[in-house]
Amino acid sequence: MTEDTTLGIGDLSRLTGVPVRTIRFYCDEGILETRRSAGGHRRFDQSATDRLTLVRRLRALGLGLPAITDVLTGRRALDEVVAEERATVDAELAVLGWRRAALRAVEQAGPAGRAARLALLSAAHDGRAAHGELVAFWRRFFAEPFPRELFHAFVAMNVPEPPADPTPEQVVAYAEMVTLTGALLAPFAERANANRHLDETALLTGVGAACERVVPLVAAGRTPTPGTELDQFVDVHASVRGRRDTPAFRRELFAYSAPDRDPRMRRYWALVGTVTGEAATVGTWHGWLLDALETSVGR
Repeated sequence: MTEDTTLGIGDLSRLTGVPVRTIRFYCDEGILETRRSAGGHRRFDQSATDRLTLVRRLRALGLGLPAITDVLTGRRALDEVVAEERATVDAELAVLGWRRAALRAVEQAGPAGRAARLALLSAAHDGRAAHGELVAFWRRFFAEPFPRELFHAFVAMNVPEPPADPTPEQVVAYAEMVTLTGALLAPFAERANANRHLDETALLTGVGAACERVVPLVAAGRTPTPGTELDQFVDVHASVRGRRDTPAFRRELFAYSAPDRDPRMRRYWALVGTVTGEAATVGTWHGWLLDALETSVGR
């Protein structure tokens, strides 16, 4: 390029509205191409105005210089870096939304209850981290590693995703869920150890099928009672243990289910409903079967 068809740094600044010192910085970072005149001054091709205008607009959207450089050099498409930046903003908004709901939850507690509310919320100061703790709890529920797809399906039913824009009640519920699972870890870990010889995939699949059968019963408000639904539930447990459905086995199964019948576990399922807005959860249906089992063994 010749000097009479090029732009000086001052001209480029006036045309684009970008300060001279910023243009110098972009040159040093390799974002803008430049050459030196005979007198040692920076000179720019006419296309630098379009390039610098694009840089300015992308910076206004919050994109960092590495991403902008990738776009200018053709290493990445504009839509790719924009989508990545939007995902980052979504994650930041989720964090802010969680914090806002937590702050409102503290305000709603009133002066007398704020200390206790603060202590509870400390268990879930971040929604994604709290979700990870709940997933970790349920992972310990099993003695052996599960097939990936089956475990993900199990988690989807047992661990609600943190709401994108949670209410104070949902954040409090999530925090209480984390607290409850921490207290329940020991009995569930002990049972998982006892289950090492069982086919847990068959057990989980079979129990899930039994739970599906009671969904309409729960929806209709039916009182838990022994019947074909309970028979299927008991038969699954008996089958994976190489046993038969007998009164003695039902008593053993009732004792085995103690962690599931723990009031804290029942509370967990109620809180899942608070987070998701669902009237009934998988824990509700499983609890119906356990209540039917209790009736069956005469407790």
